[in-house]
Amino acid sequence: MSASMAAFFCLGLCLGRVIQAQKGPLPKPSLQARPSSLVPLGKPVTISCQGPPGADLYRLEELKSRKYLDQAELSISAMEQRFVGRYRCSYQSGTSWSPPSNQLELVATGAFTKPSLSAQPSTAVAPGVDVTLRCQSQYSFDQFALYKEGDTGPFKTPERWYQADFPITTVTAAHSGTYRCYSFSSRSPYLWSAPSDPLELVVTEFSEASKKLNHSLVNEVSAAETSRNTTILPKESDPPTGLAFQYYTKSNLVRICLGAVILILLVGLLAEDWHSRKKPLMHRVRAVHRPLPPLPQTQKSHSCQDGGRPDDHN
Repeated sequence: MSASMAAFFCLGLCLGRVIQAQKGPLPKPSLQARPSSLVPLGKPVTISCQGPPGADLYRLEELKSRKYLDQAELSISAMEQRFVGRYRCSYQSGTSWSPPSNQLELVATGAFTKPSLSAQPSTAVAPGVDVTLRCQSQYSFDQFALYKEGDTGPFKTPERWYQADFPITTVTAAHSGTYRCYSFSSRSPYLWSAPSDPLELVVTEFSEASKKLNHSLVNEVSAAETSRNTTILPKESDPPTGLAFQYYTKSNLVRICLGAVILILLVGLLAEDWHSRKKPLMHRVRAVHRPLPPLPQTQKSHSCQDGGRPDDHN
């Protein structure tokens, strides 16, 4: 019996190894942060490790400190700087451990003043145009990150100071959405600023109906321009309306000019006649009403003594 039991034991062990070899390595788990891996300071977050059903044990590890917890979830009631960093997890099934999950970067936001985000040439562009989103900060940060709502990861740039450009070449409708950017320092890569104000990028697209409508409007405008530029002539016996109007206008101008010249001549004659009549009257009025100055008696007597003749005063 002892020999048979040993044989059965060896057979079972070999079969287990064969079955495990046929199954292959365990699939790696997934690690997620709810509601997001970007957590404002003071807000709650939960890190959860998910593997296949029947896992015996989960291990959650923080890579920088090399501390780990034998549990599938880590609940943080209020985000603090000590919780930031890179995390990964794995699970045990039987005697085997799974490969580690992809790393999760847990970032605390709101540590610094928010930057500004702008779009060049505009926030509303046509398909195929190149757009540049610029993130600017008033501080000398050397790292910037751009996030679009709905995407899992950020767009990061090489080291820049005070600002960073995120070019988007040949935009399509898929680039439409809400964007925000962050600034931070390479010395504290998991401690970011507050998010910028949201920027809404709109990629305008025209449907076939819009194209047809635009085409019809262009045709109507062209027809209207053609009809306006075409001169309609009346009968042969009548002169052209535009030419008659020009003659009428010129004749009126000639009449007005002649009348003005005649009026100026009449005014000149009347003014000259009035001036010639007024001048003698003014002399006559001066002679009658203005008294003469008194004679210089002392000067007259002195001149007679000298043998001279007195002055003649009128």
